[in-house]
Amino acid sequence: MQQSKPPRVRLEDHPTAQRLRSQVSPGPPPPLTLEELRTLCLEAGAEDAGAVPLEHPELLEEVGPVRQAFPAARTLVPIVLRMHAEDVRSPSRSVANLEFHRTGHQVDEIAHRIVLALTARGHRAINPAMAFPMEMANFPGRTWVVSHKRVAVAAQLGKMGLHRSVIHPRFGSFILLGTVITDAVVEGAAAPLSYDPCVSCKLCVAACPVGAIEPDGTFRFSACYDHNYREFMTGFGDAMEAVAESKDRHQLRERLPIAESASLWQSLAYGPNYKAAYCLAVCPAGEDHLGPFLRDRPKHLAEVVDPLLARTEEVYVVPGSDAEAHVKKRFPHKRVRPIRSSLRATSARGFFRALPLVFQRGPARGWRGVFHFVLQEVGAVEFTVCIDDGALETKPGLIGEADVVVRAETKTWLEIVQQKRSPVWAVVTGRLKLEGDRKLLDKFAACFPR
Repeated sequence: MQQSKPPRVRLEDHPTAQRLRSQVSPGPPPPLTLEELRTLCLEAGAEDAGAVPLEHPELLEEVGPVRQAFPAARTLVPIVLRMHAEDVRSPSRSVANLEFHRTGHQVDEIAHRIVLALTARGHRAINPAMAFPMEMANFPGRTWVVSHKRVAVAAQLGKMGLHRSVIHPRFGSFILLGTVITDAVVEGAAAPLSYDPCVSCKLCVAACPVGAIEPDGTFRFSACYDHNYREFMTGFGDAMEAVAESKDRHQLRERLPIAESASLWQSLAYGPNYKAAYCLAVCPAGEDHLGPFLRDRPKHLAEVVDPLLARTEEVYVVPGSDAEAHVKKRFPHKRVRPIRSSLRATSARGFFRALPLVFQRGPARGWRGVFHFVLQEVGAVEFTVCIDDGALETKPGLIGEADVVVRAETKTWLEIVQQKRSPVWAVVTGRLKLEGDRKLLDKFAACFPR
């Protein structure tokens, strides 16, 4: 026997709607003071916390991505959780990585408890992941919802160190960060941090196996990314390419050694493994760590720094890069593992955004060249690139007089950059048009090895 459907109830006649209409609207919740918010965060398990308006001048790049994730966003709440220093310092990377993952999971759980506490007070809030998962549909562009480092610095919880991680005045470099995004209004602001916790010891410069941190403060982004984050994101893609391109298991073992494939499996199963993070491990900054360093520097060098410098390990570098030259000169006992660049542009604008990240100062020293690029995508994307004795400058538009002019469709140019197409073929077929000194283009290419 077929049952008859219950009659539809109009929304205005629905019992729940009628009951809610009969109640007095609670109105917006009162603002929080900064101290109230900090207390809420500390009770949830954070070890330090702050607050900063989304419209803060130092956070302009965060506004769009944050509002896309949470349109009601008004305030960013950075939280700090310390890691156990001895674990991070261990030359056994499994010990260090366990500490990164353990503390990272805690950051996410504590941020979620803060969200629930804010919600109970009538405020809306979300907590993006401390690290993963991310918005990988945007890769290789920006995949993160909010920059935890940038927010923490703006909220006066620390300063950005030479190693490009935040140094907390008490906990030093042994911290992980999270951010809660809320619509709450927070009254009050933290006093500016009156000093830089970095002690300028430059041990991070000495310890980095790929020389990502130069003594003058220049940061080789691609060197750090290609090695330390080898088992994050693009490293997996490279492994799949090795499988696809190998004719049999023997050739695959040559391209993807068994230890590397086992490590990659472990990263997929238990969380991605950092290859180094030595810059954090050796850092003596922060009230909790500086005392032993001041009392006995040789002991710190012998027990913390030297074991990492002496460690025999594979170092992942792009052939022809500054990192490769650094490893061979500074750490001849470490094994150089040539790889393809992890930073591969998929659009014209992405190509120009990536140039400062993959630029190598070594091949750029001793000469100067101005390059005009006109790449056809949806309309023309025009950029000027200037290389001058180890320095790089990129600007939108065609500025000044060029030594070389490059005109091509974006697809053709990216295929040339990725070595899928020969530049000679592209010139002969008219897909690539060059004007000026072509020898300079060879020098240009050497500054961005792939």
